[in-house]
Amino acid sequence: MRTVVGSNGTLIDAEKAKRMKDAGVQAVQISIDGANPETHDSFRGEKGSFDRAMQGVEACKHAGLPFQFGMVIRKQSLPEVPSMLGLAIKSGANAAEFFDLVQVPRVRKECRGEILSTAERKDVMEWLAENQKDCPIVIRTPGCPMYPLILKEKNVQPKRFPAHVLRRIPYYDRGCAAGMPNGYITVLPNGDVIPCMLLQVRLGNVREENVVKIWEESPILAKLRSRSLLQGECNRCRHRDICGGCRGRAYEETGNMLASDPGCWIMSK
Repeated sequence: MRTVVGSNGTLIDAEKAKRMKDAGVQAVQISIDGANPETHDSFRGEKGSFDRAMQGVEACKHAGLPFQFGMVIRKQSLPEVPSMLGLAIKSGANAAEFFDLVQVPRVRKECRGEILSTAERKDVMEWLAENQKDCPIVIRTPGCPMYPLILKEKNVQPKRFPAHVLRRIPYYDRGCAAGMPNGYITVLPNGDVIPCMLLQVRLGNVREENVVKIWEESPILAKLRSRSLLQGECNRCRHRDICGGCRGRAYEETGNMLASDPGCWIMSK
């Protein structure tokens, strides 16, 4: 298992970065939700959080701990996507993850009206795919397993690193990575395990049972790993086995994690 940490970055200093590296953490994702302090701080709800997050970035760099940026795409930040990508590159991130905002309970409560439309989602994913050609780092898109389909349709060949590196994107040829082999699970601070940060269905708790047992024996994960169980358009789609749609968005908008992804532009044609 590859262990990585997701953080808002504000509490990472030189000591904590060193402790994480010494403990075997292989990378840290730091949330940067805008190209400037105003956009980031308004989304995070705390003034000064952008500057503290960037201090966390510097601490990781100093400790030699690899890091990437995790950046939420929403209506407010959509115009800043090019600058956000540029900031990740300039800061020394080894990857840029653009999270497609999914309507989890906190988003539903605090970010009404910020979810991208299907057309906006398609347009920004096509922009990211086009810019992957010259981008020196890998672009990933949690919440949008349709993105690798664009990479393949456009035959995107990155100029700054070997093309096979794109296949290490958890969704490339495998689709939604929630609980999937070669994908991931998420362990929350209280020990609860969920398939993905965007699919908030409890699988168990690492304080109560071994994480390997959860990974191997969870009936919920068994369902997610059987793409033939997908329903509606996602089941009938020719890309079912290499995309599968976002299970988190399906769950939050329909109450059924196996339902069709409501945010897919391919099905909306």
